Amino acid sequence: MCPHQTPCPSPDGPNRDAARTVACHPEQGWSLLCNGVVLFEDTGELLPDGAIIAPHRPTDLGVASAA
Repeated sequence: MCPHQTPCPSPDGPNRDAARTVACHPEQGWSLLCNGVVLFEDTGELLPDGAIIAPHRPTDLGVASAA
């Protein structure tokens, strides 16, 4: 499906965000990746099968920053 050499990661893999961008609409806050994933600027994702991945910002990890 992916025409790139070293094919893009599948949409169900943990590294799905590493796929190449095929359409970018920063004014609307989203990008379409080669593997069919729609990546939103808030780090949320819409997978090709309709599944939703909630935003996962680094601040959501519960790591306390150094003061």
